[in-house]
Amino acid sequence: MTTSSHSATPATARFDDLPEALQWLDSHINFELNMPDGRSVPTLDRMRDLMSVLGDPQMAYPSIHLTGTNGKGSTAAMATALLVAQGLSVGTYTSPNLSRVNERIARNGELIDDEAFREVLETLSRVEPLVEDRLTRFELLTAAALMWFADEAVDVAVVEVGLGGRWDCTNVVDGNVAVITNVSFDHTEVLGPTLEDIAGDKSGIFKEGSRVIIGETDPHLVALLRDRAIQSGALEVWFRGEEFGCTANRVAVGGRLIDVRTPGAAYGEILVPLHGAHQGDNASCALAAVEAFFGAPLHEDVVEDAFARVRVPGRLEIVKRHPLVVLDGAHNVAGMIALARSLVEEFTVDGDAVAVVGMLSGRDPSAMLDALVSAGIRSVVVCAPDSPRAMPIDVVSEAAVALGMEATVADTPSEAVTVAIDHAGDDGRVVVCGSLYVVADARRLLIPDQV
Repeated sequence: MTTSSHSATPATARFDDLPEALQWLDSHINFELNMPDGRSVPTLDRMRDLMSVLGDPQMAYPSIHLTGTNGKGSTAAMATALLVAQGLSVGTYTSPNLSRVNERIARNGELIDDEAFREVLETLSRVEPLVEDRLTRFELLTAAALMWFADEAVDVAVVEVGLGGRWDCTNVVDGNVAVITNVSFDHTEVLGPTLEDIAGDKSGIFKEGSRVIIGETDPHLVALLRDRAIQSGALEVWFRGEEFGCTANRVAVGGRLIDVRTPGAAYGEILVPLHGAHQGDNASCALAAVEAFFGAPLHEDVVEDAFARVRVPGRLEIVKRHPLVVLDGAHNVAGMIALARSLVEEFTVDGDAVAVVGMLSGRDPSAMLDALVSAGIRSVVVCAPDSPRAMPIDVVSEAAVALGMEATVADTPSEAVTVAIDHAGDDGRVVVCGSLYVVADARRLLIPDQV
């Protein structure tokens, strides 16, 4: 390994507090804010080098590795809850975060504390010069999580892919169980223009000897993923609709009442305190993944207790009642369609329905807004997410007007939420969607004590 000549924090540096450590972290390129047009030379070499310098902490514990276009975060939360309910110490790595970067790294659902986070980032700042190329912010965050999990001696880690699969830096993990929740269009500028390209990239997390859980049901993609799993040397492959699935999915007070079957068991009338029919599919993926991990079914009481504790902020989250205000991180067409279905099934109101929408560049504003129109929303307040990748407000508002929607513009997401609440009145409904950046700003405004 060649010692790097790039600028880095000196090996003697010490961060006095987490803000100083995060300042160092934020000095690295952040592809979440500045998405590349494509992958010039995709590689895991930097990440593998860093893991080697750290002693390959990701090999100290087994893992469940999750990817998919939508539903990763919810599935990770449910899988974590199931593992914790079984008495295991569980590390969880997810992205992005809504309010604090600590949210991405947790043990048994408890976020990494500021001092532990400072310490792990300080260690990374000292070893970074030993890696030949400058690391990215996401690579360092991933390394921080994998390293902290080893320090905490977790029994298992649940690791969510950042983007794609094959070349995502989380793919230094050899997942004992690999999960693909679903495959739809998103990040096509990086992952490829077709669903086959996207599925192929996500299948890169399949490893020899792994057990593979596939939530996608499109027959063509299922065939492709089955072939990729066989080629990778996977031990078993379970498909939703074949080996496992959600067999009943009903609206309940506070969420969904579901039945799930797996190769080992059938679970009846389990309450999942999350809104949206799609959460039944996510729950079935999580339950299948954990059963595959243990090689045995779980006791129904364990499943009931685990799912009852699941919380996923920013996913069909109710934050106000009069008017009803729902936050949802839907940020692509498939996500918006799922949101629209949920609004019709679970969130009807007597008054006006208003959407607050901001999007990142690369999205299809017409298709995303059309999903809202199908849910009866005719009024939208458009804002720009707080991101360099924000889609111009006029592009979104023009798409809304072209669909026959009444469009209002606001300077900030917070202003947009205020305008929408005033417009909806006490009997109305406001849905905030289009970007997690917009959802995060809305949460800060409406429930500041929870951020």
